[in-house]
Amino acid sequence: MAFLDHLNPQQRGAVTAQEGPILVLAGPGSGKTRVLTSRVAYLVLDQDVPPWRVMAVTFTNKAAREMRERLEELLGPSRARTLTLGTFHATCARILRREAEPAGISRDYVIFDADDQARLVKQAMADLNLDDKRYPPRSVLAAISQAKSELIPPETYAPQSYYGEIVKRVYERYQALLSANRGLDFDDLLMVTALMFRQRREVLARYQEQYQHILVDEFQDTNQAQYSLLRHLTRDHHNLFCVADEDQSIYRWRGADYRNIRRLRSDYADLETYILERNYRSTQTILDAARAVIRHNRDRVDKHLYTDRGQGPEIVVHEAYDQDDEAQFVVDTIAQFVAREGRSAGDFAIMYRTNAQSRALEEAFVRASLPYKLVGATRFYSRREVKDLLAFLRLVHNPDDDVSMARVVNVPARGMGAKTITALEDAAREQGISVYRVLQSIREPGSEGPGLWSRARTSCLAFLDMVEGWTVASRELRVAELVSRILEETGYEDYIRHSNDGTGGREDLAQREQREERWGNVLELRNVAADYQHHSLAEFLTDVALVSDVDNLSADVDAPTLLTLHSAKGLEFPIVFITGLEEGLLPHSRSFDEPEEMAEERRLTYVGLTRAKDRLVLTYAFRRSRFGSSEAAVPSRFLDDIPDELTRGSWGEPQMSGRERETSWGSAEAAGAPAAGGELTTQPRFRVGQRVLHEVFGEGMVLESRGLGDNEIVTVNFEELGLKRLMAGMSPMAVLEG
Repeated sequence: MAFLDHLNPQQRGAVTAQEGPILVLAGPGSGKTRVLTSRVAYLVLDQDVPPWRVMAVTFTNKAAREMRERLEELLGPSRARTLTLGTFHATCARILRREAEPAGISRDYVIFDADDQARLVKQAMADLNLDDKRYPPRSVLAAISQAKSELIPPETYAPQSYYGEIVKRVYERYQALLSANRGLDFDDLLMVTALMFRQRREVLARYQEQYQHILVDEFQDTNQAQYSLLRHLTRDHHNLFCVADEDQSIYRWRGADYRNIRRLRSDYADLETYILERNYRSTQTILDAARAVIRHNRDRVDKHLYTDRGQGPEIVVHEAYDQDDEAQFVVDTIAQFVAREGRSAGDFAIMYRTNAQSRALEEAFVRASLPYKLVGATRFYSRREVKDLLAFLRLVHNPDDDVSMARVVNVPARGMGAKTITALEDAAREQGISVYRVLQSIREPGSEGPGLWSRARTSCLAFLDMVEGWTVASRELRVAELVSRILEETGYEDYIRHSNDGTGGREDLAQREQREERWGNVLELRNVAADYQHHSLAEFLTDVALVSDVDNLSADVDAPTLLTLHSAKGLEFPIVFITGLEEGLLPHSRSFDEPEEMAEERRLTYVGLTRAKDRLVLTYAFRRSRFGSSEAAVPSRFLDDIPDELTRGSWGEPQMSGRERETSWGSAEAAGAPAAGGELTTQPRFRVGQRVLHEVFGEGMVLESRGLGDNEIVTVNFEELGLKRLMAGMSPMAVLEG
């Protein structure tokens, strides 16, 4: 029980609480993962609860991995392996594999990712002759997702408007297509499990008996389906241990409802509450600023966050001229930290409210020839070649998966053109069977298929033979061995590395490098598959379908991370920049007339602030280009919430341009150091407000000056050409007297 010695009194009280419902309100950086893992260890080691009777659920694979690693240290690998530990979706996926029949689904179901879902909605709309420009498929899919999170299947969906009628029709067709493909989407994993527990009491009873203790991470992010699952499983014993922070509930747009905390208090009369207020991550300045922003929200328990890390430096608040100037300030400031304080480039995170804001930041890094990591870029598992190979594997697992069939039936090209594929799909639709079954029917004596030419028929049968051969082999081969066989028999390596996709002409070096990068992605997927030598193909496909963007965040590249505030949840960085703190952006304009939306914008800002460990930099622009025009911006109301004594203005130090930094963080030039034997100039040549004359650009006004001597960078608004950023030591520019 030595692990209890490392807990503070608040943590220890929660970990050693008696059986029954427990709510732990954990402030950011208060050690909630330690509390969860310690509670599991306490139940197993002190209360003699068998590990297989414990279920712990969280929201990200990253959090689940961290919990499992800690529990292996505390319990030992053998006992830790018998715990049920994972995300809500992964846990439900495992239950549905075992309970497919009572759930009314195929045991060999496949999980459709976001792209597959969008494609299926488009197909449903086409089948219903609906205009996808008038009714955007993504919006319809979002409405379907919301219904599923509220446990409303298509047959009980009650439309409240004409648009609702459209959603209902698409929902019904979409679900029929999923069923025909033996597929489930992410929301189905939760809804189907919850409805099965509601309707099949004998199945529920088995899981109620097995799981005597259920622990939940990030409880404030649960939706109605997840809350229903927890209520079903703990209806008799009430041993529900929830760690939550209503101040960090930021996923309302995808169904999360922090009011489940209120429901918890109502549904469990004997609920005990513990509050964790000691922060192990941030300085007191950062915590005080975050608390000042969040205290305006209602329906929350106030937490007096404190830390032993000391007060820490003030928060820097910087006003830039526009989004490009803001981005340059970020890059310049990071370079200073690296050069003068010895910081690693990977210590920095730049956060923003919307994905579109990354454009200016990315361009600033590119101009400076400096690397960066972008969360939310094309995910590994969303890359074309990776999705191709996964589609082959999904066909092996479920040959009736028409979405995967359509993706790879002629990849690489094997003599099955668009007309052949259309004929196969039309025949499948008319007969109410999958394309795979149509291919099998072609093999029957006397069958020519649905009007196929002899060559096309031969190609179809050759592909069918391959898929059937892989299916048989999959019973004996490990996943990585199956991948290798598919690559060899399809000729996929040659397709990726040597074919020109019919474009003709000679490839340049960049194109060849791109092909090698794509082949590298294929090899990386095979490496991932090699980790599943003791697992089934179904488990492999389930796991890769549940990987998120943040799960793919690599620590291998020492570079700043660019990410949205929503993506920042659960992460921490030594130094954090939050950009775009302007009315209409943060808080977002759609929150102005909706109090609950505004409350979530506050929570989003609170999450961003509390990701910082050592320093925090907040920026906003005087003007920002939005929707094609440049408009004056108003600083965010959240900046006004932060007490003045916690902030200061921009650095009093010289700033550097991307040109000075050349291609590496932290060079002597980037630090603004004088050349050997030289002296550092102490006065800038230009001041804000001066009128200047440039030999080429004409007259203008100085808006900002940074740095000294030849390192002075001047931002000028020229009358004819607009905004320019210039190096004073290299620009033919003079001050106009008077």
